[in-house]
Amino acid sequence: MSNIQHNNEVLVKVEGLSKKFCKDLKTSLWYGVKDLLSGIRGSQEESQLRAKEFWAVKDINFELRRGECLGLIGHNGAGKSTLLKILNGLINPDAGKVTIRGRVGALIELGAGFNPILTGRENIYNNGAVLGFSRKEIDSKLEAIIAFAELDEFIDMPVQHYSSGMKVRLGFAVAAQMEPDVLIIDEVLAVGDVGFRMKCLTRIGELLKTTAVIFVSHTMPQVARIANKIILLKHGESIENSVNVSSGIEKYYNEFQNTDKIIGGNGLIKLKEFNIYKDNRALNNNEKFVSLEFNKSYVLRLKLNVSHETRDYFVNFSFIDKDAKQVANFYSVISNNIFNEKGIVDITAKIDNLILGQGTYTIGVAINEIKTNGARGDIYYYDSNIKSINVVGVPTGHSPIQFYGDWDLNKI
Repeated sequence: MSNIQHNNEVLVKVEGLSKKFCKDLKTSLWYGVKDLLSGIRGSQEESQLRAKEFWAVKDINFELRRGECLGLIGHNGAGKSTLLKILNGLINPDAGKVTIRGRVGALIELGAGFNPILTGRENIYNNGAVLGFSRKEIDSKLEAIIAFAELDEFIDMPVQHYSSGMKVRLGFAVAAQMEPDVLIIDEVLAVGDVGFRMKCLTRIGELLKTTAVIFVSHTMPQVARIANKIILLKHGESIENSVNVSSGIEKYYNEFQNTDKIIGGNGLIKLKEFNIYKDNRALNNNEKFVSLEFNKSYVLRLKLNVSHETRDYFVNFSFIDKDAKQVANFYSVISNNIFNEKGIVDITAKIDNLILGQGTYTIGVAINEIKTNGARGDIYYYDSNIKSINVVGVPTGHSPIQFYGDWDLNKI
């Protein structure tokens, strides 16, 4: 362990950090020669973009103390990897300052830091030495690292023969079991299987007693589970820098309105119109998201063109969360509504209390034939994304479903 033990001590401080790149290799090399000859580095011109240049990271500021986990999120190309490489000392910034105290463990590229011709065991010693640990300290951690990585049978095999998942397990095991003061983790955990990912998240929670963690992921439930601060990057700039993790995650999702959809069916039913009503008033369906209030009642209205060839049918509305998981269904058959109308048909469905958690969802609709024996028949119509909604006004909690019920307190 490092000698740094003060719980409130700032281990990572980033001030005005900026980094620019050039889109053209030839131009980039020419700029590099010019800068070298003119001694431009550090001058005011460094803050200006030249032709074909862009900011990969622009004016980033944050502090991170022991016991804090920073969730670093944003779309692909937002600047996350560039920022991590600067923090890990792999590239230099064009402006700003990074101050890091203590030992730094980083897992930012699959297989980075491993010598492919050396065995897993030999790479453990190499990585431990890079982190600044003595051979005696590594010896004391060796068995725990091998056990955590679940590589007992393969630890003396060259790393070049490891699968991607095995490399991730070994890399994380070294970084986590050596207990650095600062731990940087990129999206590489997504390569591991679900059991190992859960194991890693649990281990990160344990490390937070003595470590500052920077965690990059596109999997928001993981970020929500372990982060207590968040930075949302967009085109290299921070558009959210807050201790309100839920707000940052919500803004992340709002950057990605889901417009993808699958429309199918046998063509016997066609959708003419879909609207959501509150208090007999149609909501503005031209907005990016239709905002719905938590625990209020709403009416979903379908206007259909139904062929005379159809048989009895039922309607199902599905509610899909931001991670493409179906979290709720609203079936007409459960309410004993089976339809057989033909021609131009209006179907309304009332939700008495919308108890979806705060956030964005898409509504899908499926209209299915019902056969005489009660089995599901043909799909008459299907739309995986008929409308995007934004649920607001949840008093507390951010789970997909919020339960309400009676509470009682009895003094024992």
